[in-house]
Amino acid sequence: MLDFDAHYEALRRRDATVDGLVFVAVKTTGVYCRPVCPARTPLARNVVFYRSAAAAEHAGFRPCLRCRPETAPFCPAWKGTRTTVERALSLIEDGELDRGSVESLAERLGLGPRHLARLFAQHLDASPLQVAQSLRVQRAKRLLDAGDLPIASVAERSGFSSTRRMSTAFTRLYGRPPSAFRRKAAALPFGKR
Repeated sequence: MLDFDAHYEALRRRDATVDGLVFVAVKTTGVYCRPVCPARTPLARNVVFYRSAAAAEHAGFRPCLRCRPETAPFCPAWKGTRTTVERALSLIEDGELDRGSVESLAERLGLGPRHLARLFAQHLDASPLQVAQSLRVQRAKRLLDAGDLPIASVAERSGFSSTRRMSTAFTRLYGRPPSAFRRKAAALPFGKR
């Protein structure tokens, strides 16, 4: 149950800490708002609080045109294009660009490859391929540190199309080949392990 007095006080203060967690519906206007809405604070007897924009809409209230409560914090619409970039990053981490192209990734997200590249540049200052390459190198480095898999297997498991591409990426980033990152524990004398 929502604590009316605490929420009404937060509404009066326009408290941003409850923004997106509580929605304010005004019975006299039929509109629901965010607690940070710049509109005049309604009288307490005219207010109903809801936990979500959907609940307020279900009760018959329409969204305020000033504070746009349907795009409150924690809603995908509030995050705007950052939501698309986050979805793309999740797909890239799952290996989408190891198996496919930027075009197929963009199509899966419902936009064009040029627009996807613009969003990545805007939010990450890197292209989708640069992000994928960085993730591949990180995976490969972990595999090299963790065990004694052959270099070819490390390249394959980390998403590189060939050992040569992995070696080129490591040399460009670290200035040394992947084999230099192998733990040399077996080569150390017994007392120094």
